[in-house]
Amino acid sequence: MPVTFTLVSTAADRVEADLLAVPVFAPGELGPGAEAVDRAIGGGLVAFMEEADFEAKPGQTLAVPTNGGLGAKAAVLVGLGPRDELTVDSIRNAAAAISRRATKVKSVATTLLDAAPAELDKSAVAQAVSEGFELGGYQYLEFKSDAKPSKLERVIVVGRGGARVNAALERGRVISGAVIWARNAVNTPAAQKSPEAFAKSAQILLRGKGVKVEVLEGAELKKEKLGGVLGVGQGSENLPRLVKMTYAPAGARATVALVGKGVVFDSGGLSIKPASGMETMKTDMGGAAAVIGAMSALKDLGVKTKVVAFTPMVENMPSGTAIRPGDVLKIRNGKTVEVLNTDAEGRLILADGLSLAVEEEPDAIVDLATLTGACVVALGEKIAGLMTSHEGWGDQVHAAADRAGEQVWPLPLPAAYNKLIESEVADLKNIGTGGYGGALTAGLFLQAFVGDVPWVHLDIAGPARAAADDGVYVRGGTGFGVRTLVELLSTFKKPSANGSR
Repeated sequence: MPVTFTLVSTAADRVEADLLAVPVFAPGELGPGAEAVDRAIGGGLVAFMEEADFEAKPGQTLAVPTNGGLGAKAAVLVGLGPRDELTVDSIRNAAAAISRRATKVKSVATTLLDAAPAELDKSAVAQAVSEGFELGGYQYLEFKSDAKPSKLERVIVVGRGGARVNAALERGRVISGAVIWARNAVNTPAAQKSPEAFAKSAQILLRGKGVKVEVLEGAELKKEKLGGVLGVGQGSENLPRLVKMTYAPAGARATVALVGKGVVFDSGGLSIKPASGMETMKTDMGGAAAVIGAMSALKDLGVKTKVVAFTPMVENMPSGTAIRPGDVLKIRNGKTVEVLNTDAEGRLILADGLSLAVEEEPDAIVDLATLTGACVVALGEKIAGLMTSHEGWGDQVHAAADRAGEQVWPLPLPAAYNKLIESEVADLKNIGTGGYGGALTAGLFLQAFVGDVPWVHLDIAGPARAAADDGVYVRGGTGFGVRTLVELLSTFKKPSANGSR
């Protein structure tokens, strides 16, 4: 159930709600509103925290019995860590912790907004509060027979800020809705999201969102010479699709192209994965989900840049019609690829998507893909790899990710490694010689399809899925990339002509 946000300037001890959530800085410094809780229990809050071993670590919570001494029915403390280490992310994650603690109440009031120091932009903090409550309280209950959905309906944000803060709370709500759609898409079992069903879900989402949607299938894919999409998809009874989305606001002076990997299930094809390797492969369309989710928010947020997006959608399955190691595919831009490993399929469909993106003559391109396990080895499960052909554009994407609270880290595209993807019989092969540097050779492979357009590749294989609840992330699909894309497109500046590496 969507949460509504209300900004009030009422004193913390007078605000009426089921639960009052107030911040505390480590190791035990009372934050805004906490003094009201202290008064309600007769001045013994510090001793109570010590007795309960509450150290105000980030995300730590502690219920406090207030004996009717507040306007709220109950109170909870939330840790922010040390005051001098406070960031917008700290606020976002604290809101998420409160949201997870508040599933049995209908309304929560919080003083988190006023916990931020003056040097933090208040609008960014308000947006973080909104995102934290929405995303931290996310639940996927579609297949739970004993589902216990959160009862939380209303968040009362105690503080001052006026129209700017109210607008930021709404912005956070809109962005969170896009992230939640992407999470739901990722968490949906593969049996319920064939390429056809996934494409239809995108069409439904984008109705009334100012986005033109075109779905290519069958003969249309052949006509457009999308050899990568057709090749990967030919092993499955669930036939491939390609979704093109166009957001063209009046007066747009720049264009960004997005491409998202949409492998709805990846068995590995004839280069089949072990059973354990398939357990989470419904996540392999996380890049496409992020792109589609981000497209749904652009109109409501007033984004002024034109955006054209492509999400090729396939199911990679072994069968008598599947592509074989050694087969050669011809990509949209005319390049040929020798397929030596059918489990390196994502780059084949992205090659078609990137080729189409270049034809739109955009000012810049971003692709998102759960592409390589090698990137997870390099950066772990919480950080996406960023590879780019244009230093300035890479910096712009990195900065947007930082502001959005999604972690990315630059990885190189060493020209010397291009020889590792040279094929004996085709222009390229889809895996690198030697087996090392797999994330980098995958990036170099994709670079062959972007021409001179400034381009960033985000390998989100790690952060697209969370193994446990952590801050705003809830176990399962994370919707990683939506917030970065929305922030990037909202603040887009054309990359300079001299930024190529």
